[in-house]
Amino acid sequence: MSRTFHLPETFAKPHVPLSHGVRKGNIVQVAGQVAFDSELKVVGTTVAEQTEQVLRNVQAVLEASGATLQDVLMFRAYLTDTSHFAEFNEAYAKFLGSDFPARTTVYVGLPAGLLVEIDALAVVD
Repeated sequence: MSRTFHLPETFAKPHVPLSHGVRKGNIVQVAGQVAFDSELKVVGTTVAEQTEQVLRNVQAVLEASGATLQDVLMFRAYLTDTSHFAEFNEAYAKFLGSDFPARTTVYVGLPAGLLVEIDALAVVD
């Protein structure tokens, strides 16, 4: 079974060695997404604004790979500051609604201006 690589039509080709989405069989892995728009500009200055953009980016990669948010088993979220946790959770819950996938949240350094990064693992029925 071969791997297929997926880049949403509205995304710029990555400047780093990665694929936004990889599918093998019914498994989809979405690479860590940040709050970039189609012109690689950071969207938002708050964790809430960036979380919404990041999740839109994750959703676009999932869809390009033939999956949906409902297929996600696990999100990994990376925040730059522990004080952002509550604001992140609020934006995350607002975007996803209910029936949340499993999630791990860790604190990391990200490039200047970026506050959150999220990757996803999905299994398509």
